[in-house]
Amino acid sequence: MSKICQITGKKAITGNNVSHSKRRTKRRFNANLFNKKFYWVEQDAWINLTISAAGLRTINKMGLNAAIMNATKNGYLTEIKLVEF
Repeated sequence: MSKICQITGKKAITGNNVSHSKRRTKRRFNANLFNKKFYWVEQDAWINLTISAAGLRTINKMGLNAAIMNATKNGYLTEIKLVEF
């Protein structure tokens, strides 16, 4: 699974290392991602999402169902993993 937020689409970016030598190298700035379990009321199911901190704020602001529909429309969310108990 790639390191991309399923709600906002945030992913790793590259930039320059700040060093005091003449060597020019690139570094990778990873998104602040974590796996979180949510209860999706409309589907009556628990789901696992890989989201960023900004994605969590988006879910808190819009609601889970609206955030999932928006992410699906934008192409960030391709599959949802259901949690089996």
